[in-house]
Amino acid sequence: MGSFLRKQPSYLFILIILHLVAHEARTLTSDGEALLAFKKAITNSDGVFLNWREQDADPCNWKGVGCDIHSKRVINLILAYHRLVGPIPPEIGRLNQLQSLSLQGNSLYGPLPPELGNCTKLQQLYLQGNYLSGNIPSEFGDLVELEALDLSSNTLSGSIPHSLDKLSKLTSFNVSMNFLTGAIPSSGSLVNFNDTSFVGNLGLCGKQINAVCKDALQSPSNGPQSPSSDDMNKKNGKNSTRLVISAVATVGALLLVALMCFWGCFLYKNFGKKDMRGFRVELCGGSSVVMFHGDLPYSSKDILKKLETMDEENIIGAGGFGTVYKLAMDDGNVFALKRIVKTNEGLDRFFDRELEILGSVKHRYLVNLRGYCNSPSSKLLIYDYLQGGSLDEVLHEKSEQLDWDARINIILGAAKGLSYLHHDCSPRIIHRDIKSSNILLDGNFDARVSDFGLAKLLEDEESHITTIVAGTFGYLAPEYMQSGRATEKTDVYSFGVLVLEILSGKRPTDASFIEKGLNIVGWLNFLASENREREIVDPNCEGVQIETLDALLSLAKQCVSSLPEERPTMHRVVQMLESDVITPCPSDFYDSE
Repeated sequence: MGSFLRKQPSYLFILIILHLVAHEARTLTSDGEALLAFKKAITNSDGVFLNWREQDADPCNWKGVGCDIHSKRVINLILAYHRLVGPIPPEIGRLNQLQSLSLQGNSLYGPLPPELGNCTKLQQLYLQGNYLSGNIPSEFGDLVELEALDLSSNTLSGSIPHSLDKLSKLTSFNVSMNFLTGAIPSSGSLVNFNDTSFVGNLGLCGKQINAVCKDALQSPSNGPQSPSSDDMNKKNGKNSTRLVISAVATVGALLLVALMCFWGCFLYKNFGKKDMRGFRVELCGGSSVVMFHGDLPYSSKDILKKLETMDEENIIGAGGFGTVYKLAMDDGNVFALKRIVKTNEGLDRFFDRELEILGSVKHRYLVNLRGYCNSPSSKLLIYDYLQGGSLDEVLHEKSEQLDWDARINIILGAAKGLSYLHHDCSPRIIHRDIKSSNILLDGNFDARVSDFGLAKLLEDEESHITTIVAGTFGYLAPEYMQSGRATEKTDVYSFGVLVLEILSGKRPTDASFIEKGLNIVGWLNFLASENREREIVDPNCEGVQIETLDALLSLAKQCVSSLPEERPTMHRVVQMLESDVITPCPSDFYDSE
């Protein structure tokens, strides 16, 4: 017995050691701690983190995580399209064995963490389709193993860092649809990519996109040097010569501009009243008027005669598809005339056939296309004129505020018009460019959808022109910006953005959102993560009803889901509006004129 007691301390010591070893074995690895820091930064998701538990020995069985079978180090983090809301924390840089990071199609916001440059084993980095802002970190140039880098469809700004030219293994690169500016580096790997990698950044220049930089004399690839005094003297001499040449050129240019202005004034004064009468030149020879279903109670001769008298004083607007004129007939009827310049004569028959289809589409919530004039150089589309103007003008430019009932009425009208295009037209029509400037209002603030069908009609297969332009950036669905393929669900996303714009009174890319690295959808997601969605409503809007607001916010969130299959159809949107937002009453959805 005494012998056992003497040996007991050694047994206790062994038990303590075994306990400590077992506890150490259960301690989460450093990679797991980095991932928990990532999870903590995310304020909302679809539940992907449910099995990310702190008590696990390693994160290798966590959803979206892949590990090396031997070292148990994290090599893959795949969390695309999981509705993640929040910033990317700097702790992500502690995953220094990471080979693939896929976070695309979420609602991540804030800056790109420079610490990602520590993940030098990265081969694929996919961050497209989020709301990331700020500059592209120069540290990304340290990712020497990188083969694919996609930062498209965010709100990144600044220049593309020259350090990216060092990524010699890069075979896929995309920074399109951001707000990047400056010269594209062209002394390394980035010279291998064409304009499709950079489209949508209006401030970029370089040979990859065939845009000459304003400061072409400076080479973006030259690094800083320490010149000698002789070099400095030579450089100063060259600069002086350049200054003299620039000054002479500037003075010459100013004189030329003054001469042109004088000549222009002379021509206008003497010939303007006779030669600048709008469409006279382009209407002569071969012009004809096509009227749909007797919608224009005038002869072709009367219409052509009226068109010849129009000039720039009749312009009432301009959009992505052409200039809009006000056409007032002698009997007092007023129409809107959209002038579209022809770019491909070979598509003329196709154009006429499509216009005939659009002219046959009649509905009380659509702007009626009554006919068109076919001239040698352009198409002149004749629409109903709506005196209320566009929703964009009413929301953002006029001092008169829309009350709550008017906004609800506009949302319902736009939904019915778009739903008719999707479900009851033959053939069905995908709008592709739903935005506030394409929602027109009559005198009673009833909404009508305009420009339907024109986006598809005006695509040019040879020049790859698409409807993705700066003015519509905030309305486009993430998958549309990535693939360029439009579907009914991309229209639904745009409609959801339109609803948020009407509720908030702010454009989708309002400066107050961009400053936070967001757009209107990202701002809604941020407010939702803090249960503050109601704060998005326009404070100047009178008569807001909380129950109706909550129903509209719920509908808008469904429409702007990052997953297309989770968005409702427009037919379902109309049903929800009438059952949850409007007092239940018989629908006039199928009424048409």
